[in-house]
Amino acid sequence: MQQYIARRLLYGLLTAVLVSLLVFALMRIAPGDVAQMIAIEQSGGDASAITDEQLATIREALGLNDALHIQYIKWMGDFVTGDWGESLFSRRSVFTEFVSKFPVTFELVILSQIVAVVLGIPAGIIMALKQDTRIDYIVRILSLAALSVPSFWSATLLLLGGAYFLGWNPQLGYAPFLDDPLANLQQFLWPSLMLGYISAATKARMMRSTMLEVLRQDYIRTAHAKGLAAFVVTSRHALKNAFIPVVTVIGITTALALGGSVVMERIFTLPGIGNYILDGMLRRDFPVVQSVVLLFAAGVIIVNLLVDLSYGWLDPRVRFQ
Repeated sequence: MQQYIARRLLYGLLTAVLVSLLVFALMRIAPGDVAQMIAIEQSGGDASAITDEQLATIREALGLNDALHIQYIKWMGDFVTGDWGESLFSRRSVFTEFVSKFPVTFELVILSQIVAVVLGIPAGIIMALKQDTRIDYIVRILSLAALSVPSFWSATLLLLGGAYFLGWNPQLGYAPFLDDPLANLQQFLWPSLMLGYISAATKARMMRSTMLEVLRQDYIRTAHAKGLAAFVVTSRHALKNAFIPVVTVIGITTALALGGSVVMERIFTLPGIGNYILDGMLRRDFPVVQSVVLLFAAGVIIVNLLVDLSYGWLDPRVRFQ
C-alpha cells in the first residue's frame, strides 16, 4: 500500500512538472506583449506615448529579458518555497488573492457536486431498474441534453430567458456565507444547479450502465431466487459493486467542475478563482496564470489519488500493487 501511494505521488509530481512546463510555454508564445500592456495601463491608455526605453525598463524589471529556462527555474524555485509572486498589473500578492477568492470557487464546486450526486446517482439507478421504459427514455434525453448543450449557453439562456419571459433576475455578485447565509445561498443557487446538472448527466449515464451490468450477474439472480425484496437486493448487493466505476466519474467531474467554475463565475459575476485566472489569461499576467493553473493541476492529482484509494474500501477484492 505504501509503495503504491509513493509511486502515485511520484507520477503526480511528474505530471505537475509537465503541466508547469506546458503553461509556462503557452503563456510565453501567446500573442501580445505583456510589457506593452503594462505600459499602456501606466500611460492611461495612450499607446502613442509609449517609448522603447519604457518597454525595455518594464521587461528588465519583470525579468523578461532572461533566458526562458532561467525564468522557469526562478518561477518554480519561488513557487515551491511559497512565493507565488505578484500580479503584473495590480501588484498584489497572488497568494493573498488566491486565499481570498478560493472560498468562492470551493463553495461553488462543492455545492454543484452535491447537486450532481443527489440528481445523478438516483437517476442512474432508476434508469437501470426501469430499463427501456418511458421513465428511462425521459431521463436519458435529459442527461443527453446536459452533455450536449455548452454550459455557457445554458447559463446565459437561463439569465436572458428568465429576465425576458418572467421578469426575473437572479441575485448576482457575492455575499460571504458568514455575513449573510441566505443571500449567499441565493447567489450560489443557480450557478450550482447549472454546473451540477451538467455533472449529474455523466454520473447518471455511468450509474445506469454499471447497474445494468451488475443486475445481470448470477449472484443477483440468486438473491432474487432466495426471495429477498427488490430493494434489499439493489441496496445491499448491487449498489456497492456498481458504484466503483461511478466513483471514478465523481472524481473526474469534480476536477472538471474547477474548469466549469470559470464559466459560471464569469456569467454570474462571482469573484472566485475562475474569474481571477480568466482575467489573468486575457492580460497575460504570468504569475497569476502559472501559479493558479499549477495549483489546479495539483488538486486534480490529489482527487484522482483519493479516488483510487477508495476502491479498496468499496471492494475488498481490489489490491494495490
